[in-house]
Parts: sequence; C-alpha cells; structure tokens
Amino acid sequence: MNPDALRGHMDALLLSVLEAGPLHGYAIIEALQQRSGGALSVPTGTVYPALRRLERIGFLSSEWVTVGGRKRRTYRLTDSGRKQLEGERSAWREFASVIGSVLSTEATKAD
Repeated sequence: MNPDALRGHMDALLLSVLEAGPLHGYAIIEALQQRSGGALSVPTGTVYPALRRLERIGFLSSEWVTVGGRKRRTYRLTDSGRKQLEGERSAWREFASVIGSVLSTEATKAD
C-alpha cells in the first residue's frame, strides 16, 4: 500500500488497534499488519512518535511493564481517546462515502 495513503489516518488506526486493550509498541505494529491482511507495514519511526504525541494530547496513557523479562511501554486508550476514535470513524465513513460516490462507475455513467 502506498504510504502516502496513510497520511492523516495514522491516529485513527492506532486508536482503533488499542480499542481492544493495552499493547506495547511492537504489538501495535503487528496488530496493524495483521488487521490489514499484511497490507500495512508501518515503520517504527512513524508509530512511536505518533504514540507519544497521542499520549501528550491525552488520547492514550502508558506505563512500563515487564513482558518476557523485558521492560516495555504499554499504551492504552483513554476516555477522550475513545471519543476521538468515534469521531475519526464518523469522519472516515463520510470521507469514504464521498470518495466512493465520485469514483463509482455510476457517477461516470451520469455524465
């Protein structure tokens, strides 16, 4: 998938993956790849700064936990993060509907 296609949607993707429960950074990257059927391969250099930014604005909280003997920062969705995710989903549905209408073969037949 073209990385430019993700521009502007990374926050929604990260919030959505964390909706099910807390995950550490690498598990978030794996979940994105799994939920996309392998189409999304997001570099750590994109994910970690976005996670820190989402935490700074209050959509995520984090804590250090030990997993398999290794300390990892685990992120979880906050209440305001859940509200933001609802807004992101609504905006996405509207966007997809508008773009779908423009790209549909029915639109070209009407011309």
